[in-house]
Amino acid sequence: MYKLFYAPGSASMVIHQLLIELNQPVELVLLDFTTDQQKSADFRRLNPQGRVPVLVDDTTVLFESAAILLYLTEKHQQLAPAAGSADRALFLQHIAFLTNNLAPQFRLWFYPADLGLEQYPADLRQQLQQNISALWQQLDDQLSQRGPYLLGDTFSAADLMLTMYMRWSRNMPQTALAWPALQRLADLVRARPSWRQLYQQEQLTEWAGF
Repeated sequence: MYKLFYAPGSASMVIHQLLIELNQPVELVLLDFTTDQQKSADFRRLNPQGRVPVLVDDTTVLFESAAILLYLTEKHQQLAPAAGSADRALFLQHIAFLTNNLAPQFRLWFYPADLGLEQYPADLRQQLQQNISALWQQLDDQLSQRGPYLLGDTFSAADLMLTMYMRWSRNMPQTALAWPALQRLADLVRARPSWRQLYQQEQLTEWAGF
């Protein structure tokens, strides 16, 4: 059985939903960020950065959402195209794009302390919003041309990752749902039974979509 260290609505969300989609039993270990449990010595032995998710699979311990997602889809041969196919190349591109572009911008948005700031000046916060909006536009253009999913008609784990990031925009001045093709994808993912189960298990309420 897998063990997943998680915090509700955090970067572990995509892995939790993926395990539900894969119908895999999992022991969920909740880390309370309000008491800095993720910074404990025991947890830092699993992930020195003190971040979730961390997945334990027997003697294998993995962190980083993208790495865990690829590990699970390869191991179970589901929710990702076959190795060597053109769609596989596109799938890997999407995972890399989301991880290398959206994730860093959201990290900056939520954690000004990473730059030594208590809060952002208005112009810098506006620039971060514009950076994220430009990425939403790029994704929306692609989905409008070849959707409704990132792989066209085929649902994949990449859609789970994108939906997680879209959820993170819910309290921003302009959310991802302002773009129609992104709204369509979000609605499709939020209609899945795995999304409802995820919300029940993590006790989430905002941006439910059901």
